[in-house]
Amino acid sequence: MSSTIEIKKTFEWRYERVKSIDLHPTEPWVLLGTHSGNVCIWNHRSRVTEKTFEIANSRVRSAKFIARKEWIVIGADDGFIRVYNYNTMENVIEFKAHSDFIRSLIVHPSQSYLLSASDDKDIKLWDWENGWECKKTFQGHEHYIMQLAFNPRDANMFASASLDCTIKFWDLESSDPRSSVNGHTEGLNAVEFFENDGKLYILTGSDDHTAKVWDYESMTCVTTLEGHTHNVTSFQCVNLDTSFIITGSEDQTVRAWNTQTYKLDQIYNSELGRVWTIGFIKDSNEVILGCDEGILAGRISSTDC
Repeated sequence: MSSTIEIKKTFEWRYERVKSIDLHPTEPWVLLGTHSGNVCIWNHRSRVTEKTFEIANSRVRSAKFIARKEWIVIGADDGFIRVYNYNTMENVIEFKAHSDFIRSLIVHPSQSYLLSASDDKDIKLWDWENGWECKKTFQGHEHYIMQLAFNPRDANMFASASLDCTIKFWDLESSDPRSSVNGHTEGLNAVEFFENDGKLYILTGSDDHTAKVWDYESMTCVTTLEGHTHNVTSFQCVNLDTSFIITGSEDQTVRAWNTQTYKLDQIYNSELGRVWTIGFIKDSNEVILGCDEGILAGRISSTDC
């Protein structure tokens, strides 16, 4: 018996273009980074904006919580990293980190490390407990680096996706990539690890309108998720009775795929334009879509068929 998924809209907030979503691990907060440069903390239970941080006149493509420090960290198109205390709204620090747009930030789960990726083709490792010192610069990509992801089984390993059509895999101890995989015909926008039936996989999304699932151990493509009619920008893995991959695209849809069969299960049309980013709230089974004209929330349910 297999399961099928259904997404039903629960909330819509017409706002500005939302390029980044991050969820607080304990509070009911969603951190939104926007095209105008504003960053806000939105409460997904009360449906209200609790705080807004007005950044310099520069687009924000990535914003993350560092909950153990009560901080948010923001990467912007002016190449600056900015850090704020989300309780006091105090500006903790800001510094020039890259010479071009910052596309992606990821926070190490246990160490005092932040990784940043940029259109300058560099990935940098910052240590906030040592005065935000740049500990290492990782080089090897030949085009903009769009997204980073830590390996959930070994946080000293991470992956990067680039418009040079490659996924590269790195160790925090080395400035050079350990390996590189080229499996798309156009540039990559997104990369993430996910686990299914005890195995580790990689998910990639591309301007070739597809997403691909890769076996991490063998680095072979397991399947290609085809159906989007424009660039695949984002995805989210959702575990209900069955696990699903939800992909977002500039074709103004999200699509749900069953990870047992990798068959398309549902197409959900965005009423707010292109989909740039996706978050999943486990305690309410809601997905949050960051779109051209704001955010959409939809509750996910699965039924046996």
